[in-house]
Amino acid sequence: MVTCRGRRRIGKSTLIEEFARRSGARFVEIAGEASRKGMTNADQLRAFSRQLDAQTGQKRSLPPTDWFDAFHRLDSVLDRGKTIILLDEISWMGMFDPDFAGDLKTAWDTCFKKHPSLILVLCGSVSTWIEKNILNNTGFVGRASQNITLGDLPLDCCARFWGRAAERISPSEIIDVLSVTGGVPRYLEEIDPSLSANENIRRLCFLPKSILRDDFSKIFNSVFGENAVSKKKILDALASSPLTLSEIASSIGVERGGALGEHLSELETAGFVSEDAGCNPATGRTAKCVRYRISDNYTRFYLRYIRPNERMIDKGAFRFATLKALPGWDSILGLQFENLVTNNLQKILPRLGLDRVLLKSAAPWRQLPTARRKGCQIDLLLQGEKFVYVVEMKRRREIGGDVVTEVAAKVKALALPRGISVRTALVYDGRLAPHVEAEGFFDALVPVADLLRG
Repeated sequence: MVTCRGRRRIGKSTLIEEFARRSGARFVEIAGEASRKGMTNADQLRAFSRQLDAQTGQKRSLPPTDWFDAFHRLDSVLDRGKTIILLDEISWMGMFDPDFAGDLKTAWDTCFKKHPSLILVLCGSVSTWIEKNILNNTGFVGRASQNITLGDLPLDCCARFWGRAAERISPSEIIDVLSVTGGVPRYLEEIDPSLSANENIRRLCFLPKSILRDDFSKIFNSVFGENAVSKKKILDALASSPLTLSEIASSIGVERGGALGEHLSELETAGFVSEDAGCNPATGRTAKCVRYRISDNYTRFYLRYIRPNERMIDKGAFRFATLKALPGWDSILGLQFENLVTNNLQKILPRLGLDRVLLKSAAPWRQLPTARRKGCQIDLLLQGEKFVYVVEMKRRREIGGDVVTEVAAKVKALALPRGISVRTALVYDGRLAPHVEAEGFFDALVPVADLLRG
């Protein structure tokens, strides 16, 4: 038994289907149906039965009476050969029956696990449902062999969507598109490598019925249902910058109690938000004050630029010459770039010589000012046993010596215990002034072009 989670459009079912194809296994995929007005458990059972019949050639006169009956029917058409069963959008499948998880557990114990070459994959974009009903359910303890959380594609994999044209296109142009799409394969499939970044983004976002004009509402409402409104308010608060729990509560006018924390947890497991906790470098203990940020680039871009202009987009009247003409684009560009880099930490570590080093913490860090010390904001702070790595991220047309002055001030302000070494790195996109490298202040310089190449 395997669980697979991740935001919608991230390629979960495609991954499982491709695994089945490469392994030569029989593949059976049955998906729950999205909730609609008046839907009942009987509707989900009928949908299960229709899909099973279509894939196995079996025809039943009556739909299953309950979920154990449904799973037993599935088991009855399996042979002893290599088989992959994908139960997709499983939270939708079981949303109307409180006994669903129990029936699935019984079916696993009495039927499915007895097949010597069967993998049962439980997949869904409502990650909290899988956590509550499968991973944290005492009835399933010891039954799941693997838990996959599928995130954005790495930057080098994203670049492959430009094909051979990636060799001729400026890395900055690719990053412009990825600043909007993130590493979501369904969105990257829509890229036309023959067009500029501006034109690709116009086609994806700013034409009537374009994929990114409509997709946020589709995925958000289907994942969160009746709780979508409360969670959208949280995303609105985070659209401009990361915030602490108290800052979010103040922004949306709610108590900083359990409901807000639960909403944030659900947004995080669904792939919309990240909690940047990490360790306090001064104490080595987990930071008391954590910040939350929108980790999905498309979500932030939608909230800032698509949603406010929906009426004009739908009329076919939204126009812009370049991305830079969008209000506040430069400030948002920094956040989008930081997301891309932070989400590709595993690609950065080897370039810092840290791929085989045990890290205690890897997260953005904000040090608040006090009477004795200045505050500082560090894009990414990597902490080991006897060192910290201050990682600065910059995206500008020209990156001059002011970046050295800026990071040197952060290093000086950073509160650290004695005996801790400090190293510095710059991950950048743009033209780096020659004297920045010559000065030798940065221990590592990582052009984003290197990350796109793998």
